[in-house]
Order: sequence, then C-alpha cells, then structure tokens
Amino acid sequence: QRRVYRTTTHVPQELGQIMDSETFEKSRLYQLDKSTFSFWSGLYSEVEGTMILLCGGIPFLWKLSGQISGRAGFGPEYEIVQSLIFLLLATLFSAVTGLPWSLYNTFVIEEKHGFNQQTLGFFFKDAIKKFVVTQCILLPVTSLLLYIIKIGGDYFFIYAWLFTLVVSLVLVTIYADYIAPLFDKFIPLPEGELKQQIETMAKSIDFPLTKVYVVEGSKRSSHSNAYFYGFFKNKRIVLFDTLLEDYSVLNKEPAEGEDGENEETKSKTKNKKQGCKNEEVLAVLGHELGHWKLGHTVKNIIISQMNSFLCFFLFAVLIGQKELFAAFGFYDTQPTLIGLMIIFQFIFSPYNEVLSFCLTVLSRRFEFQADAFAKELGKAKDLYSALIKLNKDNLGFPVSDWIFSMWHYSHPPLLERLQALKDAKQE
Repeated sequence: QRRVYRTTTHVPQELGQIMDSETFEKSRLYQLDKSTFSFWSGLYSEVEGTMILLCGGIPFLWKLSGQISGRAGFGPEYEIVQSLIFLLLATLFSAVTGLPWSLYNTFVIEEKHGFNQQTLGFFFKDAIKKFVVTQCILLPVTSLLLYIIKIGGDYFFIYAWLFTLVVSLVLVTIYADYIAPLFDKFIPLPEGELKQQIETMAKSIDFPLTKVYVVEGSKRSSHSNAYFYGFFKNKRIVLFDTLLEDYSVLNKEPAEGEDGENEETKSKTKNKKQGCKNEEVLAVLGHELGHWKLGHTVKNIIISQMNSFLCFFLFAVLIGQKELFAAFGFYDTQPTLIGLMIIFQFIFSPYNEVLSFCLTVLSRRFEFQADAFAKELGKAKDLYSALIKLNKDNLGFPVSDWIFSMWHYSHPPLLERLQALKDAKQE
C-alpha cells in the first residue's frame, strides 16, 4: 500500500471526473504520513510488548501491586484489590508511553494536513478526563467480574458472560447521554427544513426517532461523522457539525472582534469549504438507517456476544493450566486477572486476527447493503455526491492495493461504492 501511495502521483483516468489533482495530491501525502506513523508506532508497540514479556514486566508489576496493597493493609488474600492496583498501574503506564505518539499524531500529522483543531491545553485536559472516566468504569466493572469468576463455581463462565453482556448494553445506552457529553457539547438540531426532512425519512421506514443532536466535533478535528444510538423505541441521531455545510465552523467567518482562537480550540477558518448539503446529509443518514432497517446492528451484537461466550468458555477450560502462568513468570500463584490477560490477549491473538478479518469482510458487505438501501429511498444521486465530498473532506486516498484493502478496510473502497450507485444515479 505504501508503494501505491508513493507511485500513484497522478489522478487515474477513472477518477478524473470526481477528484481534482490538488485534492488527490493532498490525500496521497496525508495517507503516506499516516502510513509511516502507523508503521513506527506499531513497531514500537511490538518491541515494547516483547521487552515487557522477556524482562518479566508483568510479574514485576503484579509484585509491586501486592506491595502497595500490603502497605494499605490488604494482604495476599485480597486478590481483587491487588488486581485493581495492577490494572491502574498498567493503564497508567500505557497512557504515559502512548502520550508522545498521540501528541505527534495530533500536533504534527493532523496539524500539518489541516485537521487538528485542538490546543495543547485542551489536549491534555481531554487526555486526563478520558483517563479518569475510563478508570471510573474499568475498575468497578473489573472488580465485579473477578468476584463473579471467584464465586461462580463450575459454570462461572456463563455468569461472567451474562455480566459483560449487561455491562455492554448499559454502556451503549448511557454513552451518548452521560459519557460523551463530558467531552463534547451536544445540542438539539434546531427546527427547520433539515430536521423536518430527517423526521419524515425516519417515519417513512418506521425508525423510532426521538431526538436529533449536533455534536461539536470541530473542537477536536475537522473529520466528519454521523451515527445513531439507543434501544427499542428510543433512538437518537447524532450529526457532527463538520458533516453539515450550514454548521461547519470551517465554513464560517470569525465574528467581529474575535481572533479565531479561544483557550480550548482553534477556529481554522481558512476558507476551506466543508460538509454536505441537506440532501446529501439525508442520503448519508439513509445509509446509516439502512444498517438499522437491515438488522446489521443486531447481527453485530449477536456475533459479538457469541464470540464473547466462546472466549469465556475457553477461558474456563484453560484457566486451570498452571503451565500457562509459569510461561509468563507466575510460578507460585495463578491470579484470575493475569489469567484473563494471558488467555484473552496472548493465547487468543491468532484467533482474534482471523475473527477480525471475517468481521471486516462482513462489514464491507453490510456497507454495500446500506448503500443499496439508501438507493431504494431515492438517495443514490445525493449519496454519490456525499461520498465524494466526505472523501475529499477527510482526505481519503481512493487508490488501494487489493490485498491491503481486503485485510484492513471495513468500508469498501470509494470507487467500488460509487460504481454500485452509478446505475441508479444515471436513472
């Protein structure tokens, strides 16, 4: 794929009508920089993980956690307390070692290509907030999971799976209402033509829409997105302001007296036209609602839970193997949390790669089906133009190596999606 980025310097003939040479070159350089960053950050991650294993980092951190819990008055019998300290230290280590890479990605690569909207102060405040919120969720959930495994008896894997199922459903339900607003501002889409058209389209396919929100995604990045969430008869749609031509901060001139920058974010109004027209936004939403109407969301949840149950079952089979613990430096103890880490992170890794590839193939199939659904709604022409605009706004490179795209792309390449829409567009 890197060879494709380096050598494809001119717009291919089949893209001549949909992409200008300036945008093509920008997207090529952006994706080349991202590819280089991905290579070096991935290599560092592999080296770090290997050194941790070879140098006994995991048993060392477990021993350190035991010393800390012991000083707090909790002996070895308080395994869950020691596990939580271990988890806190491990995630803190991961956050610290990952920080330089995150800074470089945000303030060098994304900044260089015009996507970053954050200041350094906003970045660090955001990072600290994310870490705290993650710990507030991760530590209680982990402690309950470990407790269930401890008292669950021979069939603990069933109870553990049911617990993780409930937790995942609760998190999906509360995320957009209680967690996401901690980081971004959500405002109801104002009354007007767009809102009426969205409600009409939702009603036409029996989508139980209750609210439509606009989120200030432009505070972080000029990348655009849209999604829906909620269960049963309580669905909400969320549109990033960067998706909407009328709301995108990049399309607006700074108000008189403003210097275009506040203490949290940069307002980069460089006359960069961005976002989609109302008809194109409706086409994008038609695609997203297609995922709901065709049952893709439910199918993904079912697949995920079947996989989760299988993993917990195999964990129950393997957890008694002392050789597994000994291989990772645990000769005298077999802590449950360490067993989860060894089995889920290391033993299952080949299986996870195969599963990931299968889900990627399925995801591309779902994307084609959702595009076809939008086409049936009469949105083919608008979706066609929206995909081109979104590709341009996000500097997606439309030329890909077939093996690379087959393995990595959860969405079909742009040209394949446009070709599938082309006939209906012409009609």
